Amino acid sequence: MEKEQIEIRLVTSWPTDDIVQLYKEGGWWKDTYDPAGIPLLIIGSHTFAVAIDKKTGKTVGMGRTISDGVSDAYIQDLVVLASYRSKGIGKKIVQRLIDHCLSKGIIWIGLIAEPGSSQFYTTLGFTPMEQHIPLRYTKEK
Repeated sequence: MEKEQIEIRLVTSWPTDDIVQLYKEGGWWKDTYDPAGIPLLIIGSHTFAVAIDKKTGKTVGMGRTISDGVSDAYIQDLVVLASYRSKGIGKKIVQRLIDHCLSKGIIWIGLIAEPGSSQFYTTLGFTPMEQHIPLRYTKEK
């Protein structure tokens, strides 16, 4: 597959089924989730990128940033369909997200890498934040 065959597009809406399939591919979708929330997730993101195979029209990857649009941005939900991995698509998505943030004056861009994926991100210019520990709220009411 040629790299020119893949288009990275910044979008404000996209077919819900395509995005749900990508979340499932990433292992992040639970059957209890409501697909009706996908359009809100996309529009509520600072930037939402999809990768499209121009030859087939298939949505093969996605990524997004969350930001106030002024100071910081966080990349998350980066996923590429398994059959399209190791072809540079994830890097193209991340670079498009970075370029968009930088064009808006956002220079602090962070992410939380899944175990085993930090080398992928370091090749794109990310470095570990020594002495910082990501935390997540898990206490239920």
